[in-house]
Amino acid sequence: MAEPFVAYMVRCLDGTYDVGHTDNLERRIGEHEEGGKCAYTETRRPLRLIWSQEFSTRAEALAAELRIKGWNRAKKEALAAGNFEALTLAAKKKDWQSYRKRRQRS
Repeated sequence: MAEPFVAYMVRCLDGTYDVGHTDNLERRIGEHEEGGKCAYTETRRPLRLIWSQEFSTRAEALAAELRIKGWNRAKKEALAAGNFEALTLAAKKKDWQSYRKRRQRS
């Protein structure tokens, strides 16, 4: 049976997050820790894996990675904590008037 693909999120030493996908999570985290494979995490070690989810295809794992990369900090933290109520709240627009104005200009 083929290895599943995994989307993951690590917390860096400076408190930032890096999101990626791989077909071997243990190896990829090791590469992050070793350095030389990811410019973003190179100077932000050590790292801690805070979330991962398996997918049946690389395309699905990549789609999850790209979606999560676009999220704000609150949504990422809620996902990592498994707090889906907070995730929903973090996804809601807080200033509807400004949002509507921006949408009308588009």
